[in-house]
Amino acid sequence: MSGLQQTYEAARPRSAGRKYRYDLLEITLHWAPAVLVVALYSLAQIWSFFPEATQTELKSVHASLGLLLAVVLVCRIGWRAGPGRGVLPATTGLMELVSELVHYMLYVLLVAVVGFGLCMRWAAHGEISFFDLLAVPSPFPVTDSLAHSLLPMHGWAASALIILAGLHACAALFHHFVLRDRVLRRMMP
Repeated sequence: MSGLQQTYEAARPRSAGRKYRYDLLEITLHWAPAVLVVALYSLAQIWSFFPEATQTELKSVHASLGLLLAVVLVCRIGWRAGPGRGVLPATTGLMELVSELVHYMLYVLLVAVVGFGLCMRWAAHGEISFFDLLAVPSPFPVTDSLAHSLLPMHGWAASALIILAGLHACAALFHHFVLRDRVLRRMMP
């Protein structure tokens, strides 16, 4: 064991009453938003290369996936606020504090991106269609001018989210390959 790994293992918290690994629900609520965010961001980056009709379809898929992300996000926040807090922190001290801060920043950016996106779509169409199976009307009046003012904020928040999520992934890989601890493995099925 390297000195850094020994220091980490010695400092890792232990408690008989709490678990160290995440369960399947928690793992799903972690990876589903990650996959959805990457898919949504990718769609937004490529649709301008297609003809107008295809762009419209891609934007409709983007809106449907955004609605799905909103539902998953509500479930994730509800779980984390309630029974999902039973997992021991993976680290202690400053590393734990930074980890918590990054997680809260990810939540704030997710809520911002989803909120801005939903408001823009409601302003433009009055409702959001979920893959043409279900229409979700706007719960409040949204004006076209509001939608135009939200567009840059939606884009900036989405870019910030992708960057922060990328740094989060790099940190997980650092734990796995450099520290050789169980931080990444505890989030795998």
